[in-house]
Amino acid sequence: MAKHRLQQPNRGMKSARGALIAGSITLGAMGMAAAPAMAAPIAIPGVGTFDIPGVTEGQIPNELKPQNFLPQAAAPQAKPVGQIAADAAVSKIGSPYVYGAAGPDAFDCSGLVYWSHQQAGQNIPRDSYGQLGGGTSVSAADAQPGDVVIYNGGGHAGIYIGGGQVVHSSTEGVPVAKMGLHDQSVLDIRRY
Repeated sequence: MAKHRLQQPNRGMKSARGALIAGSITLGAMGMAAAPAMAAPIAIPGVGTFDIPGVTEGQIPNELKPQNFLPQAAAPQAKPVGQIAADAAVSKIGSPYVYGAAGPDAFDCSGLVYWSHQQAGQNIPRDSYGQLGGGTSVSAADAQPGDVVIYNGGGHAGIYIGGGQVVHSSTEGVPVAKMGLHDQSVLDIRRY
């Protein structure tokens, strides 16, 4: 008998819980039907706009009102690595040529290429022959900013910056400058 007495309150509790849930669902359904008569829209950044039943527009803080909601600006797109290297090379136009120098104030040809790619987070070979041996060969028609242009049998290197232009550090007494892609004899173009 004691066993039956313990079970009865549980059955009653389950019935009460079921009635409470059913009543909530019914009440909720009636509340939803009445929502358009008294509902205020809110805007939640990054989520969307919603109608809140039982709330008036005066109860919504201004920063959550849809007409005052300014969507967040899209995150800026990161520059391609090659463009970062090309921009770094362009920033050194006018810097002096010094044999064996790899920046940041003076450069030889491969030193400029090496330093520019370092600014883009890339570690490439330091000398022009090593730069010729690394990366992937691309045609002049497919050249993109940041590609390494190898000239004169491998003894000279520059950085393609787009528009048929290369930035290079040519020789003693001549500062870093732009030149046309085909102003010298192109041996290869390498993409890292």
